[in-house]
Amino acid sequence: MSFLTIAVVFYGFSFTVEKNLFHPPTPRPTILYVHAAIFTGWLGFFVLQSLLVRTRNVRWHRQVGWFGLALGISVLVVGLRTTIVMARFNLSRPHSPNAELFLLVPLFDMLCFGTAFALAILWRKRPDYHRRLILIATCALTAAGFGRFPAYLLPRGAFYVGVDLLIVLGVLHDWFVEGRVHRVYRYALPLLAAGQALVIFTIIRELSYWKFIAHKLVE
Repeated sequence: MSFLTIAVVFYGFSFTVEKNLFHPPTPRPTILYVHAAIFTGWLGFFVLQSLLVRTRNVRWHRQVGWFGLALGISVLVVGLRTTIVMARFNLSRPHSPNAELFLLVPLFDMLCFGTAFALAILWRKRPDYHRRLILIATCALTAAGFGRFPAYLLPRGAFYVGVDLLIVLGVLHDWFVEGRVHRVYRYALPLLAAGQALVIFTIIRELSYWKFIAHKLVE
């Protein structure tokens, strides 16, 4: 799952990273590059921790985990800040009139990551809870990657379907290997899907309450 998550993110961003990050026509805010570095670091950390457990180096996994705590907090803090800064940046560009409206998507993704990550830290001594929550937290960060997939692979606006399918793979693993679906998935996946539906509904209907909040956030 860790390698699959990285593949999704790198494939999605491969279509935009050159023109939006490496050689943009307009210089991007510095925090965007900080965000990209921290996000990439989190994916690498996710793979490392998975490999340590897989190779039965649990003691190292726990020691390195304290670095992961700081890294996860950085993902959340820098991610939230980058969301606001980039919304302001995009508002200054003529072809991004809905920058405020779509601010809801990355904010919701950060909420999902932060919630799952915090619960994973809280239940770090319960491996069955911890590993599934870390997986969900990381999957929540893949929405931006799925959103950059070609339309013939994933229709525009269906990026949350990709996120949920990643988590469903975890559900299927539980079902076939353990004969049951873990409690974490039974609670988290419906709540996540409901939140995603609310986000999409709010954007499609351009609900006034969110337009007001988003404007206040970026002014």
